[in-house]
Amino acid sequence: MKIEILTKKNEWDEFLKSVNDYDFYHTYDYHQISKSESDDAVLIKYTNSRYDKDIFIGLPLLIRKIEGTEYYDAISVYGYSGPIGSKTPLNFSTSNYEKTLLDFFNKEKIISVFMRLNPYLKFQNIFFSNLGESSNFGELSYLGKIVNINLSLPLEDQRRNYQRRLKTHINKANRLLTLKVAETKEDFQQFKVLYYENMKRIKAKDHYFFCDDYFEKFNISKDFKTEVLLAIDNETEKVVAGCMFIKTNTMIQYHLSGSDEKFLHLNGTKFLIDQMRLKATEEGYRNFNLGGGLGANENDSLFRFKSSFSDEYHPFFVWKLITNQKIYKEICKKNNINYKSSTFFPLYRLNENL
Repeated sequence: MKIEILTKKNEWDEFLKSVNDYDFYHTYDYHQISKSESDDAVLIKYTNSRYDKDIFIGLPLLIRKIEGTEYYDAISVYGYSGPIGSKTPLNFSTSNYEKTLLDFFNKEKIISVFMRLNPYLKFQNIFFSNLGESSNFGELSYLGKIVNINLSLPLEDQRRNYQRRLKTHINKANRLLTLKVAETKEDFQQFKVLYYENMKRIKAKDHYFFCDDYFEKFNISKDFKTEVLLAIDNETEKVVAGCMFIKTNTMIQYHLSGSDEKFLHLNGTKFLIDQMRLKATEEGYRNFNLGGGLGANENDSLFRFKSSFSDEYHPFFVWKLITNQKIYKEICKKNNINYKSSTFFPLYRLNENL
């Protein structure tokens, strides 16, 4: 059993070739897109050679320095990440993996880990099935449901799961709008303008206002396929809505979108999601993840919008691990934070979040 730290693209790509399944959130390119200048993007590779065939488990993380201390913490990229790996035998035990990983975190002075899991990767269930009060491998927290359109169903069955009001809106949009696949710099610029307008309208936090480099890196990445669809108003010939979708293996993720406020009545975003559903089904994809509500809230307008497309929900969990309770509490105290004052994790970064 051993741990290797992969930081180079060729090593990372080779590992992805050896695993059962992964999403774009696990790729080297997305970690480079997501990390800040001070973060280190790593793939922690665990190898177990005690079975007939070597077992590989990978944990992609961003390692961050805890300011004013000699310690670090780790966090997954925004989205649906979690462990990935090769096929495991029925008698595979996670105990050696847990011990080896905890030893590594302690050696590297990483005192906490926060990871968003991917509910579409059944592989992940193996590693968190034994968590409980007696476990020293952290805890799982349920955040809410995320909405999936099952693309393996016939098209008629997919649409049958649409809410009646949504069907009416899409029927109207199909008469008033034309689909365009973004290809030119001008197309992508129009999408970015709509996205920024949308963020201003909903008063989004600053970190959602991605720079031009963010969008450019998505377009040039070979680790996954980025596709931007635009909705054109037939009457004015204006671009009134745009959506960015990310395709990886059998999965499509609804990533970003934006609409012109003056044309919201045309339901451009609904039109584009429906168009991608048709396109992706024809291309052989199996799942179309629309995500959940803001902060995984099941009661907000964003979740209601997404759930109008499908009643197939998947549970969204996050994994929280404190490797050194003593140091964790000391840093909370140093940052003037009551250890039990909030469910925010890691708690010592609460003031940064505010």
